[in-house]
Amino acid sequence: MNRTKNETQVVPERRDEPVAAAEPSPHHRLPIRRPPARSHRPPDNARRNPPPSTRGNSPPFPSKNYFPPESHPAAPPPRANHRQPTSSTVAAHSRLASPCLASAAGGAMQPDANAPSRRLARVAAHLNPQMEEGAPALRPAACRAKGGAPGFKVAILGAAGGIGQPLSMLMKMNPLVSVLHLYDVVNTPGVTADISHMDTGAVVRGFLGAQQLDAALTGMDLVIIPAGLPRKPGMTRDDLFNKNAGIVRTLCEGVARCCPDAIVNLISNPVNSTVPIAAEVFKKSGTYNPKRLLGVTTLDVVRANTFVAEVLGVNPRDVSVPVVGGHAGVTILPLLSQVTPPSSFTQEEIKYLTNRIQNGGTEVVEAKAGAGSATLSMAFAAAKFGDACLRAMRGDAGIVECAYVASEVTELPFFATKVRLGRAGAEEILPLGPLNEFERVGLEAAKKELSESIQKGIAFVNK
Repeated sequence: MNRTKNETQVVPERRDEPVAAAEPSPHHRLPIRRPPARSHRPPDNARRNPPPSTRGNSPPFPSKNYFPPESHPAAPPPRANHRQPTSSTVAAHSRLASPCLASAAGGAMQPDANAPSRRLARVAAHLNPQMEEGAPALRPAACRAKGGAPGFKVAILGAAGGIGQPLSMLMKMNPLVSVLHLYDVVNTPGVTADISHMDTGAVVRGFLGAQQLDAALTGMDLVIIPAGLPRKPGMTRDDLFNKNAGIVRTLCEGVARCCPDAIVNLISNPVNSTVPIAAEVFKKSGTYNPKRLLGVTTLDVVRANTFVAEVLGVNPRDVSVPVVGGHAGVTILPLLSQVTPPSSFTQEEIKYLTNRIQNGGTEVVEAKAGAGSATLSMAFAAAKFGDACLRAMRGDAGIVECAYVASEVTELPFFATKVRLGRAGAEEILPLGPLNEFERVGLEAAKKELSESIQKGIAFVNK
């Protein structure tokens, strides 16, 4: 048979036995299908452009594991009998073949501003918050501002501390957080690098030192402040006042300048005094909104739920104990008569539970023997309260938490009680409800000490 010049003769595969001996066995009578002989050579373009899987180790499509331009193998030389491509054709092909290059005017090849190497550099900017502003492509201002999950912008002031680090991790896990700013006066770059490796939607940025406080706070929706010195054995929360009061005042001045409409969750001890300090700072700046300043007392609630659940023999998640008053010693007043589910306790159990809830912080400090205070449980409680605030800001209804806020429930200007959270913060202060005799006595003792702590904080700012 005559063959055209484009056809090739198919050479049968060599076998050790004659073809006739390759009949199927008696147990396999189905005909054997052999692929038809290919009578045409592969098209020239297929030979010039092998499948992506044969081009070295480059992926067949762009992915997050981009290769730089020099890692792509050079294209094979053109065949002599084919037309040489024009410069514009080469530029267009290069744009398709490598996402790292783009053509400039005249067909010249230059790095694209959106090339992976540039994008990765911008994303990595948050790892070096202390860099000089002149550093090309790695300035903090060039850090990626998109790509995170839709949600709220949250700043943690004191992110490198014992509470701040686990709190930063927990807030990075929160799907309602789109941007997470971590600020501290030391060690922020390391904490930022560590937290930023978590594969959750929030974009993390670090800020180091007082000169970057304003940048950390600008545009924030929620500011959480765990900054300050921790308690040590033998110390009360009031012993921390002289150090932490100045820290809280400085940070709240930054909030007033950069994000006056943000909701502030204040953790720094002593909360009974630092919340009045923050209120006075905001009043002086003309930005005070009592609904947006919340002292975090959730740790007292968390402890109460846990200890009561141990006595009742149930899951702590099924228990809810309102804790009112303040956040130190006898000012912490658990209302055991209002426990959910409704429960009755003996007088001995009431005294035991009340005392343990009031002194839970001291229990941890003594157990750690000078190695720290209640950092992990406090971070858990702060993250839980922060999540409640974010859900309320999103518009979820019926969110009630205990918090230390400006209140008219008692004659005191600040008091911890149940509040209904909303888009604007504490939208409703709920009443105390009925109290038994033990709780009424405890309330009077709590108010006496609270009054002194509140006045101490107000006097610090106005002196």
